[in-house]
Amino acid sequence: MYAPLRGIYKNLTNLKTEFNRSPILLLIQPLRHEINSRRNFTCNSRQFSSISKSSSRLRSKLQESKLDSNSGSKNDGDGNGGNRNSGNNNSGDKPGSGGKGDGSGKGDGGSGDSPPPRSPFEGIQRTLHVLETTLQKPSIPEVYPQVLALPIARRPLFPGFYKAVVIKDPHVTAAVKELMKRGQPYVGAFLLKDEELDVDTITDIAQVYKVGVFAQITSVFPANGGQDENSLTAVLYPHRRIRITELLPPLPSGVPEAEVVAESVQQNPETTSTNKELEPQYATSFLEEYNVSLVNVENLQDESYNRKNQVIRAITSEIVAVFKDIATLNPLFRDQIANFSMSQSAGNVFEEPAKLADFAAAVSTGEPNELQEVLESLVIEERLQKALLVLKKELVNAQLQSKISKEVESKIAKRQREYYLMEQLKGIKKELGIESDGKDKLVEKFKEKADKLAMPDGVKKVFEEEINKLAHLEPAASEFNVTRNYLDWLTQVPWGQRSPENYNIKHAIKVLDEDHYGLQDVKDRILEFIAVGKLRGIVEGKILCFVGPPGVGKTSIGKSIARALSRQFYRFSVGGLTDVAEIKGHRRTYVGAMPGKVVQALKKVQTENPLVLIDEVDKIGRGHQGDPSSALLELLDPEQNSSFLDHYMDVPIDLSKVLFVCTANVVDTIPGPLLDRMELIQLSGYVADEKVAIATKYLAPTAKEMAGLKDADVLLQQSAIETLIKSYCRESGVRNLKKQIDKIYRKAALKIVKDLGEEEARNEESDKVETKSEKPEGDEVSTTTEPRKPLTVPDDVHVIIDPENLKDYVGPPVWHSDRLYDKTPPGVVMGLAWTSMGGSALYVESTLESILSNTSAPSLSKTGQMGDVMKESTTIAYTFSKSLMTRRFPENRFFERAAIHLHVPEGATPKDGPSAGITMATSLLSLAISKPLDPTIAMTGELTLTGKILKIGGLREKAVAAKRSGVHTIIFPEANTSDWEELPDNVKEGLIGIPVAWYDDVFKVVFGDISKEEAKNAWTSMFESYVPTDTKEKEVNVNASVTL
Repeated sequence: MYAPLRGIYKNLTNLKTEFNRSPILLLIQPLRHEINSRRNFTCNSRQFSSISKSSSRLRSKLQESKLDSNSGSKNDGDGNGGNRNSGNNNSGDKPGSGGKGDGSGKGDGGSGDSPPPRSPFEGIQRTLHVLETTLQKPSIPEVYPQVLALPIARRPLFPGFYKAVVIKDPHVTAAVKELMKRGQPYVGAFLLKDEELDVDTITDIAQVYKVGVFAQITSVFPANGGQDENSLTAVLYPHRRIRITELLPPLPSGVPEAEVVAESVQQNPETTSTNKELEPQYATSFLEEYNVSLVNVENLQDESYNRKNQVIRAITSEIVAVFKDIATLNPLFRDQIANFSMSQSAGNVFEEPAKLADFAAAVSTGEPNELQEVLESLVIEERLQKALLVLKKELVNAQLQSKISKEVESKIAKRQREYYLMEQLKGIKKELGIESDGKDKLVEKFKEKADKLAMPDGVKKVFEEEINKLAHLEPAASEFNVTRNYLDWLTQVPWGQRSPENYNIKHAIKVLDEDHYGLQDVKDRILEFIAVGKLRGIVEGKILCFVGPPGVGKTSIGKSIARALSRQFYRFSVGGLTDVAEIKGHRRTYVGAMPGKVVQALKKVQTENPLVLIDEVDKIGRGHQGDPSSALLELLDPEQNSSFLDHYMDVPIDLSKVLFVCTANVVDTIPGPLLDRMELIQLSGYVADEKVAIATKYLAPTAKEMAGLKDADVLLQQSAIETLIKSYCRESGVRNLKKQIDKIYRKAALKIVKDLGEEEARNEESDKVETKSEKPEGDEVSTTTEPRKPLTVPDDVHVIIDPENLKDYVGPPVWHSDRLYDKTPPGVVMGLAWTSMGGSALYVESTLESILSNTSAPSLSKTGQMGDVMKESTTIAYTFSKSLMTRRFPENRFFERAAIHLHVPEGATPKDGPSAGITMATSLLSLAISKPLDPTIAMTGELTLTGKILKIGGLREKAVAAKRSGVHTIIFPEANTSDWEELPDNVKEGLIGIPVAWYDDVFKVVFGDISKEEAKNAWTSMFESYVPTDTKEKEVNVNASVTL
């Protein structure tokens, strides 16, 4: 059908060799592209006839050019010159209009009496002029209101860029064939929102994006090599953007479809009036016979823009630059860019930035939604920016691909070279009869290990010396094994090997919250550590020390930190450690010498930046082998551990990238210089509601699964957990709580197995059948490889643990109440104490040892196993109380004659500390004025002789203990106000904190406005009722004498 055009193209191709450097060929390139594109078009008989006539005239004109003839073509009688064009229209019936002549061959496309060409270049120019007037582009209708809708999967189409689609639906296939047959090869292509959906019809407008393209079917051919008759491949050429205004979905067979008629195709402006009766009407009404989807559409026009806009020109320049970068990395892109450049007749991409943006999106492999956004953008600047974003991602992908390719090629080349040399060496040794002994293999193994490590220069020098020494030593020598062990350790330290760290804040928060409840201070510190590392790009080692009572999660939080940072984890304990060599290693001269714990940690984790947890740092010992706490000074000093020197390794090891985490229960036993190098983070105990949350979210589900009751209906009620915490597990941590919950589920498992005795027996019988062991003979032990099948608990088995039956699982309650007195007598005050297990209520009791009289002697006795500091606090409180009574109530002579006994209950428990000063003074004053205190008031604070109240520690633990004991009011030093404000709201809920600076403030709170008269008369009755013993004897003697 296009044989004439192919001949022309062949002639022009032959000329390419002769005029290879001529600028005329730049004009031929678009022509070649146009001819290749038109080969795919289908034509009807009228189009074929028109093209044949124009091709004949074209051949005659070329003959005239070649023969240098002066004769022009004659007019055809109707005033048209020999240049009448029958350029085909897409409808197949609309002839194109050529240049009109006047009968003398002077039409704009005629060649009537033209002079012969003076050179081959002039002949080519005439030929190109004839082709331009002969090969008119098909006229695309400007308005096409209704089209067949084709859903496209995974990638949208862009105007001006071909794409082949496979159609499998037989109805759509038949409709496309009919469109081609009628000369109306136009469809609407719209991207499916679901990437996995593969359909050829649209049943719901929500299935596709509303913005698509108006495309022309350039050619169709059978799909899958013609094996499937109902499917075909259609090549689409998009022309413009369109938007769906209405969807006419396919109807089931037998239901009449609404008649849809499209608007007529815009007429060619050069069509004469004689051809108007040949104009076809574009209609899709014939598609009612096919079960396809039709859409009413409207054209989308790009918004106008200023070609001189600097932003648009800048983005265009950037896109061109990115194209150049991608072209250097990806050969496929290079070919696509070359084809795009050839198809642009203008030659300047700055004139058509919209087409450049479409090309960038069309050739990239971006996400479907990103490409669809480019298609939907009608603002040129916005479209260019989105296309640039897609293209930048393509560049990053290409760079990564190129990097991987180069690395793989270099590795392959290096391995091939090494393999070739090693094979040659083996061949040479084989020819010479030299067999490598075990020592040579050992040396080669050490060298291979060293090549994989990034050893520092100093370490590499030591390694070379040792490897040379090993090569010259005899295997029987005593030093051979020492050197071999040293090289083994030297090559097992991960020099330069680091694990990639995770700086994702959200990931860290998720991991920490999954593993631990509360501990917000610790979590905030870890998040700060991650944020600093993310901003700086590097992470330096830190030394953290978690201090808190047992069972609060100090060790487990270290594992969570390692998991949040994606670091390796290693733990060792220094509790009771007395040998410095455990930290810094032994000298190599000793038999059985080994490196220290830190080098062992690096060997195990195989990274330079692990998280090393040093447990029980407050319990480190000291012996005749040295002071391990002093050895830790170099290890835990950020300024020194970058060149840590182990005695065994004897080479500097960089520990600056290691994150050290230490744990301790108290800081009093940690040496001062070591404590100064660590960042302390206090982990106080948990309150009751925190324990309930921990037990519900973490402990109970884990214990249930470990007891084999994961799928069983065993319910531990929250009220039972609250009772368990209140009456069995009052310590600050949750370790004992975990033990009790495990015990509950074990008891429940035992109860279920006992109740299901028959079912268990049947399972055991089935296990015996499946066991492959034979009967043991003699002392042989029966073994099996078959795993035991777990017992399935039926759905009708229900176990509920509530407060009423809790004692059946864990026994009678251990604790009844922290409050010893529901109503306190005079002289009894509740104080608050801090212990390594958390906080606790500490009562102070004062009472008279003997009756008050004018002759009794004052004294103070103290019991309760108090330490030296607490005894001094008692003396200070006694002195201050006498001073206060003298100043405020001078007529009260209680302390002048009272023999007082002060006692702190639970005498078996040692007690010490200065924070009980105001509690003791209040107890003595309460006894002196004979006034009881409110039992819901607790206090803590250190007292001076002048009545000043000093700061104390452990306020959070004391507040937790006060809340557990039913206290409503806490009196604490004013210097601890900041500590009180930092307490969580759940701890302060229900508590009233009263800060005090002087004891007068305490006196006002606990005793109110007591009058002098009340204080004076507190013990007057006892003074007046007392009669001395000698006075009674005298009275008896007088009475006897009177009687006599």
